[in-house]
Amino acid sequence: MSITKRSHLLAAIAAVCLSFAAGAARAEDGVLRVGIITDMSGQYSDGNGPGSVIAAQMAAEEIGGTVAGRKIEIISADHQNKPDVATGI
Repeated sequence: MSITKRSHLLAAIAAVCLSFAAGAARAEDGVLRVGIITDMSGQYSDGNGPGSVIAAQMAAEEIGGTVAGRKIEIISADHQNKPDVATGI
């Protein structure tokens, strides 16, 4: 993964974490879930698919796996390059 992609992922996770810490997001069960909807199986999966999910997991681990005492959980889904599928997810 390129340094640029990694820095973008870290910035996105940091933004989510900051909004969470500021009280913008609350999790009932104490878990902060970061969702990634991407092309996991289609023509764009090489650049955006499973590697993006792995990069987000690595970024979460790199910051310790928790924020404000809550565990970070990365979840993902395949939008199949279909807007209706992505909207349903």
